Amino acid sequence: MKEQFIQILGNNAKTRLLEFLIVGRDFDYCLSEIANKAEISWSSLHRIFPELEKNKIVIKSREIGRAKLYRINKENLFAKKMIELYDSLLLNKMEENQEKQMIKIKNK
Repeated sequence: MKEQFIQILGNNAKTRLLEFLIVGRDFDYCLSEIANKAEISWSSLHRIFPELEKNKIVIKSREIGRAKLYRINKENLFAKKMIELYDSLLLNKMEENQEKQMIKIKNK
């Protein structure tokens, strides 16, 4: 699934960051975890993240001690559309796999 989303939008730090946050949309993360799990460098994260925050695509959800936790803003129109795209691609892939399984069963 990840490959389709990245193929369509391009294999770059911003796409990997968005993909990670979309997949984990029900959770919040500290910046180091986001960089690590999205497989982007600190410098890329610090270049991209302020823009996403400024446009309210990513929001601070809470603070635990000194750690600030962030998540994708499911109320933001852009984020909603990216989530819809991701979910649509996932559904299509699942349907394709289901069709392939049915064909295998029929051919047995």
